[in-house]
Amino acid sequence: MNTQDQDARDFAGGEQDRTEQDRVRAETVRRLERSMGALGTAAVARMDERLGWFRRMSAEDRSWIGLVAQSGVAAFVDWFRNPVRGRPAITVEVFGTAPRELTRSVSLQQTVDMIRVVIDVVEAQVDELAAPGGAQQLREAVLRYTREVAFSSAKVYARAAEARGAWDARLEALIVDALLHGDREEGLETWGSALGWSHTPVIAVAGETEGEGGAKVLDDLRAAARRLGHDVLAGRQGPRVVVVVGVGDRYPQEELPLAAAEPLAGLFGPGPVVVGPAVPDLRAAGSSARAAVSGLRAAVAWPDAPRPVLADDLLPERALHGDADARRQLVEEVHVPLAKAGSPLLDTLSVYLEHASSLEATARMLFVHPNTVRYRLSRIAELTGHTPSDGRGSFVLRIAVALGRLEGAA
Repeated sequence: MNTQDQDARDFAGGEQDRTEQDRVRAETVRRLERSMGALGTAAVARMDERLGWFRRMSAEDRSWIGLVAQSGVAAFVDWFRNPVRGRPAITVEVFGTAPRELTRSVSLQQTVDMIRVVIDVVEAQVDELAAPGGAQQLREAVLRYTREVAFSSAKVYARAAEARGAWDARLEALIVDALLHGDREEGLETWGSALGWSHTPVIAVAGETEGEGGAKVLDDLRAAARRLGHDVLAGRQGPRVVVVVGVGDRYPQEELPLAAAEPLAGLFGPGPVVVGPAVPDLRAAGSSARAAVSGLRAAVAWPDAPRPVLADDLLPERALHGDADARRQLVEEVHVPLAKAGSPLLDTLSVYLEHASSLEATARMLFVHPNTVRYRLSRIAELTGHTPSDGRGSFVLRIAVALGRLEGAA
């Protein structure tokens, strides 16, 4: 026998094998088509039996999942009928039947569990479903198809997560902008609920970024805050970054807001990081955010400020920069208590500040003993929280007294 004859025989044998495989495949397809409804029903019944989370779902979501299972079986039969089609279009043929909202009801891990159940149901019936001599062919097709389903599931959830993340970021920026401008506050709780916001009290932290790294700073701040168990909203406005944090009960009330801000401060770019006061809920967070941003603008006037620094510690700089809220707060917290305590305290403070913080000079000008001046200065510190003999304290007191006099003159 020459080589050409042998090749012809081999070709003819191969054609016969392919013809036989096609015949077996066609018969298997007919059997599968007759069993599609039963397979889908069996898959849903098995899920109900084995998957507790499936039993706890709403009837609507259960029906959608049943539809996905039925579509998966139908798409497999259609693909198995035409093996030359290559990779199946799983995303459209299977997941296209369910609404996008289903990805929020069913996690990726639960989808994997679902796929396992469907595979088990089909594989358990391979011998009955396949035509004689077609069991191995069907089994290999099921394995290949389920692999594609797994990859497509991951793609569906990755796209949903990407879209959800982009939507969340836009909504966060919108909320932060609304807080800073004091508008739409009636919708804040609804928006916060959409982002899963639940923790209180709330603080705001403001800082700056450097160069093009703003997006990374936002991502790092969100990740760090969530690792600490906080709710977080973050927005960027040019080089400025504002983060609103729902703290929860991680820190004692007396340690807020600084304790919650310190782990985040190092993630901002160079420059000051300013922390607004703690407020009871998201609706009130605008005051904290505005104080933090006002402090960030004014912080340049206090080069030696700690990092992070409280917005309340920057009240004099904020007032000088035109912040009406800071001006009012200084008057109410410093000048008003001194004025209510009587003229001796205000007079003593004024003279003390004008005479370079000298006890003796103040005593001579007021015709009192130096110990009387000491006592009055200690009372001033008790009432205001600022020590007149301290450099920073004397600056705060001087600005507050001046503002109080201006208020009185007006």
